[in-house]
Amino acid sequence: MSDLGKEYRIAGVTVRKVQEQYLHDVPPSFLYPTAGSEEIKAVEPRLSAVDMEEGRDALVVSIHSWLVITPDHVILIDTGSGNDKERPRNSGFHHQTIPFLDRLRQAGVEPEDVDFVINTHLHVDHSGWNTVLQDGRWIPTFKNARYVFPRAEQEYYASTASHNDVNIPSLGVYEDSVRPVIEAGLADFIDSAGGPFLDRFIFLPTPGHSIGHMSVMLEADNEAAIFAGDVMHHPIQVERPDLNTVFCEFLDQAAQSRQRVLELAADNRAMYFSTHFPGSSAGYVTRDGEKFRWSYV
Repeated sequence: MSDLGKEYRIAGVTVRKVQEQYLHDVPPSFLYPTAGSEEIKAVEPRLSAVDMEEGRDALVVSIHSWLVITPDHVILIDTGSGNDKERPRNSGFHHQTIPFLDRLRQAGVEPEDVDFVINTHLHVDHSGWNTVLQDGRWIPTFKNARYVFPRAEQEYYASTASHNDVNIPSLGVYEDSVRPVIEAGLADFIDSAGGPFLDRFIFLPTPGHSIGHMSVMLEADNEAAIFAGDVMHHPIQVERPDLNTVFCEFLDQAAQSRQRVLELAADNRAMYFSTHFPGSSAGYVTRDGEKFRWSYV
């Protein structure tokens, strides 16, 4: 299921996926606890082969980063779950040893080449490679980069207010993957209103999945793309934007943000770079009457 080497040229930049891992045999009933089995079955015929396991009874989920190379900068959007992290309450991400940085190099970029690291939000599987373990200390992986965090995310996860059931999988992330970056003086913060970034990007507020979730829109040369983090986890939600995942914390906002992103993607013919769709993880959203449809590229 590898798309190593595949690249996209859009809006004056080059985009490559850097794979961390695939999660297999994910029960739909776990990821979408409010959806009945018949609701999933109604969507299943329009899902691609890569979206589900061979028996079509469980989902496949990807974890990866998007490497964006502009004429002036090297940008990494979201950083997976990381190695060596203490995640005893999230065993799938506990003490991992994944050759992610080797894959980044295979994509043509050394860690020291990265100019900006953008975390759409600060969950366990989006900020882990912000830091690496060296001599018993967590240090920034991308030592020459500015790390860009949504301010509302930073403030929330730095506080005990975030210590609730939804966030159990992400306990410890702030301490080992965010705070060391801030202490190293490498962090910049995006306020909740979003706004322009560099010369062709716009931070688009998409709260709901998490408190300050921020998508990134790319526009140039009459072309557009959207990097929307966890606005959606699986192509199921393209057709069913009303469905929230078990990991969404603010449910009404999450559904509203999802609808907004789907409308933006469809109406602007924007390439959608997902963070968890399997396969190539990139594609287009189109309208089909009142519904939206998904197709990979």
